[in-house]
Amino acid sequence: MNGVHDMGGMHGVGRIPYEPDEPVFHEPWEGRVFALNLAMRAWRKWNIDAGRYEIELIPPAEYLRMSYYERWFARLVALMVKTGLVTREEVAAGRPAPGTTRAEPPLRAARVSSMTRTGAAASRDLPVAPRFQVHQRVRARMMHPQGHTRLPRYVRGRVGTVERDHGVYVFPDSNALFAGERPQHVYSVRFAARELWGDQASARDAVYLDLWDEYLEAA
Repeated sequence: MNGVHDMGGMHGVGRIPYEPDEPVFHEPWEGRVFALNLAMRAWRKWNIDAGRYEIELIPPAEYLRMSYYERWFARLVALMVKTGLVTREEVAAGRPAPGTTRAEPPLRAARVSSMTRTGAAASRDLPVAPRFQVHQRVRARMMHPQGHTRLPRYVRGRVGTVERDHGVYVFPDSNALFAGERPQHVYSVRFAARELWGDQASARDAVYLDLWDEYLEAA
């Protein structure tokens, strides 16, 4: 999906500030938003790719105004409403509607540590044949999908070299739309900086991107 969220290589957004001793959370509410997202995902009403796609659906002006965890909160509310876990009225009131049945939460305190440490694996142990080999030259496809994608705009149409095959993983583009996992190989692909940004880039620099089979074609 093309949108303001795809900021890689975008001009005019300024420098990324660097904090040498950056805390995990800048404000206590950010930690609560993180915990809420973790707890609600345990209901298994959506997957990680659908969650990422929901952030991309935030209107551009709102997306640019929001901080990182503000986007997480907006995403969480939207997904809970879409999946019927809450209503907009309940969110606005901050309490369940009268007569609502109390449900037992699927995430218990004893599971939190292991869930935050390991997450949910996106790898799949399946006999899927790779389309490309290590050291092969490949081109990132020039594509403009309407839904979610993990292929950045700045690399589309550019040529790189497969450096590593990570194995088989769930394809995010289809998984985000609940259209099946379509497992396929993911490769670490090396793109020279000058291939991406021209002669003004350093000849010594390169960018490595993890890209799925369907994002690539032979160069």
